Amino acid sequence: MRTDDFDFDLPREYVAQRPVEPRDAARLLEVGEDLADRTVRDLPDLLAPGDVAVFNDTKVIPTRLHGHRGEARIEATLHKPVARPDRPEQADTWRAFARPGKRLRVGDTVSFGNALTAEVVDKPEGGEAILRFDRGGAALLEALQRVGAMPLPPYIRLEDGPDARDAADYQTVFAAEPGAVAAPTAGLHFTDRVLRALDARGVRRVTVTLHVGAGTFLPVKADDPREHAMHAEYGEIRPDEAEAINAARAAGGRVVAIGTTALRLLETAADPSGTLHPFAGESDIFILPGHRFRIADLLFTNFHLPRSTLFMLVCAFAGRRRMLQAYAHARAQDYRFFSYGDASLLHRLPDLDAGAPA
Repeated sequence: MRTDDFDFDLPREYVAQRPVEPRDAARLLEVGEDLADRTVRDLPDLLAPGDVAVFNDTKVIPTRLHGHRGEARIEATLHKPVARPDRPEQADTWRAFARPGKRLRVGDTVSFGNALTAEVVDKPEGGEAILRFDRGGAALLEALQRVGAMPLPPYIRLEDGPDARDAADYQTVFAAEPGAVAAPTAGLHFTDRVLRALDARGVRRVTVTLHVGAGTFLPVKADDPREHAMHAEYGEIRPDEAEAINAARAAGGRVVAIGTTALRLLETAADPSGTLHPFAGESDIFILPGHRFRIADLLFTNFHLPRSTLFMLVCAFAGRRRMLQAYAHARAQDYRFFSYGDASLLHRLPDLDAGAPA
């Protein structure tokens, strides 16, 4: 297995810079034995009564900050709390990507806006800085809401950076648990209309929490993807949620993971028999072709970057050959890619060797 096996050509014009409006008007490519072009509004009709859809209810914190140290301008994007990853909303100390990092020294004070400051308490390698703010908990979250911007991924290149529209666009309608620094982007397609249609169809909705980190955007640099160091993210599946998913499976319902974040958390917490257990902790699972999926039957997800851990995940789920064909079809039909782009619904077909070379 080589990282090059997961490469494909994607011209920049396919990368969506804004989502469609309304959200559920996005296109949906159903990937099963055949390919079918649909829209997100068709999703409830593609599922069956008794299925259970698993959503990630994490809430993105506006962690992109602009400030200054003396006369020097500093941009910092917070990406992980140093302590208590289970309760990022209580943290006062964060790891941050700082630019230009060379201007910062341990002991420096950086001012963000008129009322928020942070001390540089450490300078790890790789352009990071560890910042301890002058407040934590709800007071820090409130300040970030005032002076921070949404931490959009690097391939969304708005001329003036994130704006007020992104504060809504880059948040799911069911976001509830603050802690993510990247959106669970499959969830961005859902509207109250689609959620009501799922309910009317008899599809059970369950929420779990995985606080998505900036590591989701890190490229795979190793020639062999098995040598890639996967980032860790905090996740939680509460007992009643695990019970609901297990009950749906026992009754013959399918498990539909809404997004790769929900899928990775389910795979972390499921045992080899396919039973889901309550979970609270960090997950660094890296799903590659050859992985034996324990619980999810379908995956609703966006279109991902070439050579990325997420494209490798969808190849593991639905087959590398099939996914390369599906992505070629999506490009030919002018689908929109990545966080603000269109969606796909992947069927897990056990008769395929997901790791076979093309």
